[in-house]
Amino acid sequence: MSWEADIEELKRRQALTQQMGGEERVAKHRSLGKLTVRERIDALLDPGSFHEIGSITGSAQYGPGGEMLGFTPVPFLFGRGTIDGRTVVVAGDDFTVRGGSADMAGKRKQEVAEQMARELRLPIVRLIDGSGGGGSVKTYEQTGFTYVPANPAWGDVVANLATVPVVSLALGSVAGLGAARVVTSHYSMIVKGTAQMFTAGPPVVKQIGEDLTKEELGGSSIHAKNGAVDDEVESEVEGFERARRFLSYLPSSVFGLPPRGEQIDDPERREEALIKIVPRSRRQVYKMRTIIEAVFDKGSFFEIGRQHGRSSITGLARLDGWPVAVLASDPFLYGGAWTAESSMKVVRFIDLAETFHLPVVHLADIPGFRIGLEAEQAATIRHGARALTAIYQATAPWCTILIRKAFGVAGAAMSNATRLPFRYAWPSGDWGSLPLEGGIEAAYRRDLEAAADPVKLRAEIDERLNLVRSPFRTAEKFGIEEIIDPRDTRKILCSFANLAAPLRATGQRGAAYRP
Repeated sequence: MSWEADIEELKRRQALTQQMGGEERVAKHRSLGKLTVRERIDALLDPGSFHEIGSITGSAQYGPGGEMLGFTPVPFLFGRGTIDGRTVVVAGDDFTVRGGSADMAGKRKQEVAEQMARELRLPIVRLIDGSGGGGSVKTYEQTGFTYVPANPAWGDVVANLATVPVVSLALGSVAGLGAARVVTSHYSMIVKGTAQMFTAGPPVVKQIGEDLTKEELGGSSIHAKNGAVDDEVESEVEGFERARRFLSYLPSSVFGLPPRGEQIDDPERREEALIKIVPRSRRQVYKMRTIIEAVFDKGSFFEIGRQHGRSSITGLARLDGWPVAVLASDPFLYGGAWTAESSMKVVRFIDLAETFHLPVVHLADIPGFRIGLEAEQAATIRHGARALTAIYQATAPWCTILIRKAFGVAGAAMSNATRLPFRYAWPSGDWGSLPLEGGIEAAYRRDLEAAADPVKLRAEIDERLNLVRSPFRTAEKFGIEEIIDPRDTRKILCSFANLAAPLRATGQRGAAYRP
């Protein structure tokens, strides 16, 4: 009356799925410097925490007596496990089986993985290696018909962007639906050298006359710079570590709040170097990342998207243990001016902060939008207006530190001017509708043309206007709420984080996150 024999059969089938595509294909996969999907899951999750769902899904071949003659597992694994003790869903493609091209059972597993994340309110990490949903013309011959395309689980994929943290890693040649799954995430990575991503791979692209290698068509050097993926990583292991760290700043879903980390850095800490980090000459630049490292909890800054939209810096950090979203300017790129690319980057980042209830700290030094023919051709004003709109739609607590410049429409994106102006300026602050250097020639053109000594007159005008541009003049009129000693910035930001913490509210926001 025992069911022992059936349990032994279950174990045998589970053992077969553990073999993945077989010794030869697994060896070839590893020879490319890639981990197998099961090794990837083990490297990502806490040891021993993975609970697989659909562990014996696959295609079996049976003899006349019903005995199983062969078995091919579905090239898609998923289940739940823990990262730093918090439960997550993990879903991975198995490239050793049919190049990761899933059949109907595999597509159904994708759907259930996304459903599990949404309904259990758990983060999902996708380990993507292949097309991730079919796309082989051999399928047509096997089924005897073609089909109208529909992306499996896409409704849940979109719904998850508004509900739970989604992380995707491109770990091999990722095409079509697999590429779409990578980019439809809150945070995405691609492995340098071993992973590529494309809408269609080299064989298809060759049909339009472009003969390119995988790396030339869709390597990390392309997609980390154009913003299709957020970051390039040197190895799979680095990618897993970054995935774990990214999730540590976020709640498990929008129905919770970002967890407070350890309070191991004195909120009253002052960095003496900040008093002289910004040069007195407005023509000289400085390192914004040095300021970031000085004012946030030590070692807590997690930058996102460093290689694209580079005049804007985005990332996550902590203040007195509280997770916050960090938006900053990089004066080394176009003086910190907003480009079309940086504006798009800002929109996605503000969406992330809004979705997961992160207060925003903006270290602003924005001389305006990038100007010139190239900027106009890139529709900078369109993308810049979208970024400004995202900031004005944001409801998260917001604190701005005006480090230096704030000019024009882009400068006004330092914060939402219709909300409480929780702003502080350093004495290096310099602002207005346009920079004085660019406006003097236009405003005083006739005077300068008529002057006996235009150089002398220009120097006199500069001297008069430099008095007017003093941030203290603005503070006298309450045009800026407070000017602070740069060394007090951390103390002020930690105070903001503690004020903001009880204001954070759970739940879904009105507008869903847009990938």
